[in-house]
Amino acid sequence: MSSKKILLSLLIFMLIFTTAAAAQEVLTMATTTSTENSGLLDKLLPPFEEKFDVRVDVVAVGTGAAIELGRNGDADIIFVHAREAEDQFVANGYGVNRRDVMYNDFVILGPPSDPAGIRDTETAVEAFQKIKAEKAEFVSRGDNSGTNKKELSIWDSAGITPAGSWYLESGQGMGPSINMADERQAYILADRGTYLAYSGDIELEIVNSGDPELFNPYGIIPINPAYHTHVNYQMAMAFTGYVTSQQGQSIINNYMRYGEQLFYPSAIEAKNLEE
Repeated sequence: MSSKKILLSLLIFMLIFTTAAAAQEVLTMATTTSTENSGLLDKLLPPFEEKFDVRVDVVAVGTGAAIELGRNGDADIIFVHAREAEDQFVANGYGVNRRDVMYNDFVILGPPSDPAGIRDTETAVEAFQKIKAEKAEFVSRGDNSGTNKKELSIWDSAGITPAGSWYLESGQGMGPSINMADERQAYILADRGTYLAYSGDIELEIVNSGDPELFNPYGIIPINPAYHTHVNYQMAMAFTGYVTSQQGQSIINNYMRYGEQLFYPSAIEAKNLEE
């Protein structure tokens, strides 16, 4: 075969390949850093992408920023964990067909020495009050994320406005914030999933958990196509169906790190899921 024919064949192949790649649908999902840092999406997304021949572009930010992306039409779907803000988002017409997907809980992490002595406290409010009383270092995400919103609500319930040299704002996602707290041997509020994903590499331990106030539900919301006509609403609904289906819920239920379950399905009870 002549060099010209070989070159022509290569050009045709590249054109076909490029056209096929360009034709692949894209679903843009704004989600939380805690969801991404946990590693769950690495298990959850590939089966969906293969089934629907779609590429899911993940934008991992705090819940507040994810909701803002959805409000502006810069995402097709949001996957977040701040129920009050989610309900307001839907009530304002920006999102439709919200579904519960999964849950875990928030935990308070601290150094093994527990300088504020919060291991014996029963509630998160009591724990925060002791941290403030001892002026023990506390790392806040300070990023308007779901975790940050929960933290601020606990301070508010404790009657405390956190400020001072002991109160540090990272302005970062969950994983980097945990690492910062670990380096400083400080306290931090974290979601259990990200903590478990990082637990093999840090010294911080769970020093307070189990308070019903620390319940942490996650929801998924397609963006309203009546507000933003360009969004990929059909694929957003397909993903909503997938993540709340037997397949999606089973992946969530079976996702483990260091022998611990990170999330629990809420669209289908675990006992009704196929192994």
